[in-house]
Amino acid sequence: MLVYPSGIDLSSRTLQHLSGLLAGHRRRIGSRWRRLTCGWQAVLVLAHLRCGDTYARLAAGFRVGIATVHRYIREAVDLLAALAPTLEQAITTVRKKAYVILDGTVLPIDRIAADRPYYSGKKKHHGMSVQVLADPAGRLIWASDALPGAVHDLTAARTHGIPAALATDDVKCWADRAYQGAGPAVRVPFRGKNLRGWRRLHNRDHAKIRSLGERAMATLKCWRLLRKLRCSTTRITAVVRAVLALELAA
Repeated sequence: MLVYPSGIDLSSRTLQHLSGLLAGHRRRIGSRWRRLTCGWQAVLVLAHLRCGDTYARLAAGFRVGIATVHRYIREAVDLLAALAPTLEQAITTVRKKAYVILDGTVLPIDRIAADRPYYSGKKKHHGMSVQVLADPAGRLIWASDALPGAVHDLTAARTHGIPAALATDDVKCWADRAYQGAGPAVRVPFRGKNLRGWRRLHNRDHAKIRSLGERAMATLKCWRLLRKLRCSTTRITAVVRAVLALELAA
């Protein structure tokens, strides 16, 4: 396989954060000599997460075996995922905000037609559903565990306990029509296409506020691995949490 120099559109601060995390882990477990230093392992992991490079391409580029690439990535992803905030920690953060924006997305996966639980009727493709909380500026605060794509956003939010957590701490939340009936803490627009008067104005103002939440989704999708996940569905939660941890550390 031919190899060529490439770049990753991330800051050196992200690289230093991950390499420091890996260095501390190696000291704790008493790891001996490895083919790659902590810094190069961090570069390898970031190339996989940010650029979506496959194990085979990374193995050729870093001159290591595919099994080594798999081990390095899994190790780093698990370390990062452990740093991602829980819902309780996220609620503590959003108490200081004027409000929070709730939205859901379906991350595409390589499933076949027979895998109906993963097929999203809304998105028309197989995927895993992830709920996201963003601050008023559209910055990521929290991301949920991944559920099969067939799960509706409202069901997913209730499964993760989001409406109850928001209501308990009296946190104002803006969301789209998919969350109709989530409870008093979650504000949604009025249903209908031909609304008039104050209802129409309410929906317009609501859309202006909620649209900022799309920035959080765009931030997630900047990590190209999340645009087409080819790993086991049991690993997707850890990958999403790892990305969240890197974004919060940046």
